Amino acid sequence: MAEVIKMPKMSDTMEEGVVSAWLKQEGDTVKAGDILAEIETDKATMELEAYEDGTLLYIGVKEKEAVPINAVMAIIGKPGEDIATLLKEAHQPSQRQETPPAVPTPTSVPTSGPTQPPPTPHILASPLAKKMAQEKGYDLADLQGTGERGRIIKRDIEGVAATAQPKEVFPNIAPPLVVGQEAYEDVPISKMRTIIAKRLVESKLNAPHFYLTITVAMDEVVAARPSINEYAPINISLNDIVIKAAAMATRQHPAINTAWLQDKIRYNKHIHIGVAVAVEEGLVVPVLHFADSKSLAHIAAEVKSLSQKAHSKQLRTKDVEGSTFTISNLGMLGVEAFAAIINPPEACILAIGEIKQVPAVKDGAIVLGYAMKATLSCDHRVVDGAVGAAFLKTFKELLEDPRRMLVH
Repeated sequence: MAEVIKMPKMSDTMEEGVVSAWLKQEGDTVKAGDILAEIETDKATMELEAYEDGTLLYIGVKEKEAVPINAVMAIIGKPGEDIATLLKEAHQPSQRQETPPAVPTPTSVPTSGPTQPPPTPHILASPLAKKMAQEKGYDLADLQGTGERGRIIKRDIEGVAATAQPKEVFPNIAPPLVVGQEAYEDVPISKMRTIIAKRLVESKLNAPHFYLTITVAMDEVVAARPSINEYAPINISLNDIVIKAAAMATRQHPAINTAWLQDKIRYNKHIHIGVAVAVEEGLVVPVLHFADSKSLAHIAAEVKSLSQKAHSKQLRTKDVEGSTFTISNLGMLGVEAFAAIINPPEACILAIGEIKQVPAVKDGAIVLGYAMKATLSCDHRVVDGAVGAAFLKTFKELLEDPRRMLVH
C-alpha cells in the first residue's frame, strides 16, 4: 500500500516548514533513507527522508511554499497505484488514526534445513544523524529517536550523552580493579614553619607585590667559569656569580636596598644579601654581610659554610639577621621561572630560574645559547617599576659581560 509522507515536526517550536528544494521528482524510484527534499524550519534547514522503498507517485507541495505540520507532502507507492482514495483520506486527519505497521510474526518454525538469520531491522535516522553517530562512535540501535515515527535526528545525537554511551574501543578488556586505602598523618607545625607562615602571610597581605622578569644570556658566564675555577682557591658556582652580580647591581641602585618601616622608609647604606636555603623543616635565609665588597672566592666559601650550618642546624642568630635584599634560586631544581614572596621588611627579593640552552638569534643566525630567567618581586610602597627595571638592567649587563665584575 502506498505511504503518505507528511510534514514532520522537526523542532519543539516548529509550526510550519518551507520546502527549499525537492531532490526527487514524481516518477523517481526511491529507497528507504533517500533524501526527498530540504525543509527550512524555524531553526535550521533539515532533510525530509523516505521511510520505504517505492516510486514517488505524488508531490503535493511546491518549492518555497510554507507547509503546516502534518500537511501532505508526498506519496510513495507502486508504479500505477491508485492514490486518489489515499489522498482524500490523507486530507481528513481527524477521521484517521495512524497506527504503526505491524511486525509480522512467523506462524511456523522450520524443523530442518539451514537456519535463516533474522533480517536486520531498519533504523530510521536522518543522514546527518547517521554521520554524527558514526563520528562519535554511537550505535543507532541504542538511541531513541524523537522525530516522526521515532526517526533519529540531530538533536537525539546531541543529547546522547545522557542516554547512551559510545562504543567501547576494547569491549573484551575489563577495566582494572583499583583497590586502595585512604590514609593520612597529622604532623604538628614546627616553630620554624609557624614563623615562616606568619611572616609570608604578613608580607603577601600587607606588601603590594609587583613582578618584573628578564631573560639573561649566560653564555659568557658559562664560558668564563672554568677559567675562573682554574685560579680560584675554592670552586665558584654559577649561583656565587649571580650573588656577586646582584650585590653589585644593588650598590648602583640604592633604592632597591630599602625597607618599609610603617612610619618611615629605611635606605640601607650597607648591602647584606640573604640567600634562601631549603632545609627539612622549611626555609632559612642565612645572610652574606657586606656582600658587594667580597670577592667571588669569599662569597663561595661563605655560602658553602652557611649552607652546611643550615642543614646541620648550627646557624647562629647573627647568621640569619640583618639582610637587606634576598635571593632565592630554584634553578638547580629545574624551575625555569617563579615569583618569590618578599622577606619583610625588605623591599625586594630576586628569584633565579634554571640556566638552560635555548635557541637565540646571534649575528642574524639562530644558534643555541645559555639563558636564565630572573624575576624581581618589589614592594610598591617603596620601589617603583622604573627603579626595579633599572636594577634588572644592570644585573643583566653584569652577567652578560662578567668582566665588569672584576673592577669592583
